[in-house]
Amino acid sequence: MYGPMQLLVIVFDNPDFHGQIRRELESVMEKKLIRLIDLLFLWKDEDGNIATLEATQLDEEERMRFGAVIGGIIGFGAGGEKGALTGMEAGALAAAQENYGITDKDIMEITEAVPENTAAAIFIIEHLWAKSLKQAIHDAGGVLVSQGMITPELLAMVGQELAEAVEAAEKNERKPAAATAW
Repeated sequence: MYGPMQLLVIVFDNPDFHGQIRRELESVMEKKLIRLIDLLFLWKDEDGNIATLEATQLDEEERMRFGAVIGGIIGFGAGGEKGALTGMEAGALAAAQENYGITDKDIMEITEAVPENTAAAIFIIEHLWAKSLKQAIHDAGGVLVSQGMITPELLAMVGQELAEAVEAAEKNERKPAAATAW
């Protein structure tokens, strides 16, 4: 059983790196809180030159198994048992080609979207700390139907939208009711 997976996409304007992200990532991995499934880091300098870094904690056997499992699940959703078999084969093949998370197409799209003197990172992480919770939920017959991350930025956007909705409702209340003809 794998723990819950999360995709993170981070953009850095005028990046000023001193190893702080690497140190923190290593710390949580050493504590076995997360496992790095895939990481793509891309930096474009002021002249448009690109440097990339890719990393994973999966060994070759795990990449093959992970690719097959993910491919099988996607294939099952798309085409039942026959789709699962096709998906497992495609996932294992992708993993064998060391394409076990972020594809060459993803890299090209990110590269084109990143402005000069900016960096971007895409992480796929497995939350190891949640594996036993996931198993307990499964054993109790539970099925995850939705999930998301709540950030301060998201809460601020929700607050702004709420304020706009209240303002619009108050404006509607102050308008005189339109006369209706019988």
